[in-house]
Amino acid sequence: MILPKLAVVMLAAGQGTRMKSALPKVLHRIAGRTMLDHVLDTVTALSPERIVVVVAPDMPAVAEAASARPGGHVRTVIQDRQLGTGHAVTCAKAALAGYHGPRGTGDVLVVYGDVPLLTPATLQSLYARRQGENAPDLLGLAFRPADPAHYGRFVLDARGNVERIVEYNDASPAERAIGVCNAGVVLGRAAVLFSLLEQVQPNNVKGEYYLTDLFALAAAAGHRTGIGEADAEEVMGINSRGELAAAEAVVQRRLRAAALAGGATLVDPASVWLSTDTRLGRDVTVQPNVFFGPGVTVGDGAEIRAFCHIEGATIEAGATIGPYARLRPGTVVGPGARIGNFVETKNAVLGAGAKANHLTYLGDTQVGAKANIGAGTITCNYDGFGKHRTQIGEGAFIGSNTALVAPVRIGKGAIVGAGSTITEDVPADAMAIGRGPQTIKAGAAKRFRDQRKPGGAGKNKGSSGKSMGGKKKASRRRKDG
Repeated sequence: MILPKLAVVMLAAGQGTRMKSALPKVLHRIAGRTMLDHVLDTVTALSPERIVVVVAPDMPAVAEAASARPGGHVRTVIQDRQLGTGHAVTCAKAALAGYHGPRGTGDVLVVYGDVPLLTPATLQSLYARRQGENAPDLLGLAFRPADPAHYGRFVLDARGNVERIVEYNDASPAERAIGVCNAGVVLGRAAVLFSLLEQVQPNNVKGEYYLTDLFALAAAAGHRTGIGEADAEEVMGINSRGELAAAEAVVQRRLRAAALAGGATLVDPASVWLSTDTRLGRDVTVQPNVFFGPGVTVGDGAEIRAFCHIEGATIEAGATIGPYARLRPGTVVGPGARIGNFVETKNAVLGAGAKANHLTYLGDTQVGAKANIGAGTITCNYDGFGKHRTQIGEGAFIGSNTALVAPVRIGKGAIVGAGSTITEDVPADAMAIGRGPQTIKAGAAKRFRDQRKPGGAGKNKGSSGKSMGGKKKASRRRKDG
């Protein structure tokens, strides 16, 4: 059971200098979604009454992204000066009225915007420790890495209470041997947490207020404390491009496992890249080297062949895509429809059983059921000023190498001859041919080859076999005579 009154404070004011990027660290993406959204998705799953995101003054993009979340219950506050994690949480205090103070009965969960791999299940487990009459007033999230390295350690008493968190540089050899490390996440009774924060002092080399100091202060004041545990992978912090890539690998592994468990076949899972919102139906087959960007849904029994790039598209049941196809946002591929190799679509809707099998661009297009689009067809949807739409009726046949200049309508059952440029509407069941007339010159090919053979009469011969120079000389002789 989730605690009835819960608020979340997310710390997202870090500059992320090691990312070497103009983009704020928490706006870097993993599986198509920002780290900020990954963490907000996780804590939103716990149904908190409030979420407060702490940002730096020069991070309007982070504040805007947080405030744009659906539901409108995410607030942002500014940490004017970077004075440590304890100071950052204090900055959120005013936005949590009703969760602290003499009458406050709520709990506060503190998470970090650059720890995007946490799962709701881990946080729910931490919440479970806060229930009941003898529940700890303050909890920290711990993990046990294979190499504790320079992480802070939880120092526990015989009953499992936290006496303090000791940083590696301040730890004794015995304390460094402790394998229970601090992940940074804190959950506590709001009134206790904010009361203890008022006692934190910047007694360290950086002159900052550390959230970790709460545990020693809590122990000294007789408050009950404890820990919950998470897998080391979940609490991975992202501070560099290398760590971002490592987190991407973790998320991709999770997404592939979920897709397989849901009934999809990934022929080579390691070469398929998914977004967090990719939805693959049952009996979908995905061949190697396929990339799914955000916003893709694939219906039951569809097949995605190798080397496709798909984003913002809906692929309905039984459709076949690729190989080497690119589906851009706004694409809808109807049941049993086919998109073949080297076909690109954008804002295009293909009806049931429609086919565009190769070498085609369909932009801002409506294709009727069972229509056939020949190789090399393009819809000319942009005139340099605006986009225009092409409509192709049911059962229409578009011949190869056709240009459809939008806006234009091709009627139901119509046929467009190969090589046509179509600029006007074609009625239903009509045939349209828009190309220059074919001319045949008998023997011209042989004469052309003969002129260019070694030892031939020369490249400037006319059809009579005389050179142009010879004609000019004959003309001058006639004039002289």
